[in-house]
Amino acid sequence: MAGQIQTKNIKVGIIGGTGLENSNLLDSNYTEHDIDTPYGKPSAPLIEGILNGVPCVLLVRHGKKHDISPTNVNYRANLWAMKKLGVNVILATNASGSLNEEIRPGSFVFFDDYIDRTNKRQTTFYDGFVGHPHGVCHIPMYPAFSESLRKILAESAQDLGFEYHKKGIIICIEGPHYSSRAESNAYQLLNASIINMTICPEVMLAKELGMLYAGVALVTDYDCWKDNDKHVSVDLVAQTMVVNSEKSIKLFVRAIEKIKESSALLLDDIRAAKIVARNSVMIDPKEVLEHLL
Repeated sequence: MAGQIQTKNIKVGIIGGTGLENSNLLDSNYTEHDIDTPYGKPSAPLIEGILNGVPCVLLVRHGKKHDISPTNVNYRANLWAMKKLGVNVILATNASGSLNEEIRPGSFVFFDDYIDRTNKRQTTFYDGFVGHPHGVCHIPMYPAFSESLRKILAESAQDLGFEYHKKGIIICIEGPHYSSRAESNAYQLLNASIINMTICPEVMLAKELGMLYAGVALVTDYDCWKDNDKHVSVDLVAQTMVVNSEKSIKLFVRAIEKIKESSALLLDDIRAAKIVARNSVMIDPKEVLEHLL
C-alpha cells in the first residue's frame, strides 16, 4: 500500500449503555459532536473530553433513551464516527448472561474470543456501495481482541478488588429476545462462557478500521439454563446493571490511567493493527485508503 502509516496520540473511545452516557465522567470542558457518516447517523451524539489527561470519546450504543434494539444499532456509523474523531482505542461494555456456574452475576469477564450467531447485521464497511471504501476486506479475526487492552482491564479490576475472569468466550445472538432453554444449553456445548447481543459486528468493524478493541462483559444473570435460579428478564438485568454500571465507570477510570502509562506499547499495537487492516483489503494498491492512514 502506498503511503507511510502515521499514528498520533492515544484517543480512547468508550462504547456502552446505562451510566456511561453521563458526560460527568469527563472533565467539565467537553464537546458534543453530531456527526454524519457514509453509513448514516450514530446511535447518539458523541461526547468528547478529557479523562485523567487522556482524550476520550463517549458513545451510548442504544441511544440516550435506550430505544435502539441490538439489531438496529448502527454499528458502522458508530465506529466510523469514532474513527473520524481520531479514536484509535475502543473500550466497550456488554451486559451479558453467564453460561458458566463459576461466572456469577455481578462479576466481570474480559473475554478473549467470540462466536457470532447474528444474521441480520452489516459486518463490513466494504459493501460495494457508492461512497463507501473500495475493495473487499478479509480481516483476520484471531486475535479478535487487543491482548494489551484486555490485560489492562484485568489489572484494573484486580486493583479495585472486583470479581472478574481474565478470559472467556462470548457468544453474540441476534435478539432482542433472550435464548430458549435448548439454545442456552447448546451454547454451553460450544464452550461459550457468556451470552450477549452487541459484541458483533462491533469488534469486526473496529478491526477493519485498525482500532484496538477490548470489552468487558457485565454479568447480570445465568441466562435460563440454570435450575433453581432466577431466569433472565428485563427486571433482573436492570437491577444488576445499576451496580455493574457504577463499577464499570470505576474500572474505566482506572484503565485510562494504565493506558496513559502504557501509551508507547499501545501505539506500537495500533501501528500493527493498521497494517493488518490495510493488508486485508483486496484492492488496487494505487488506491489510497484515507481512513486507514
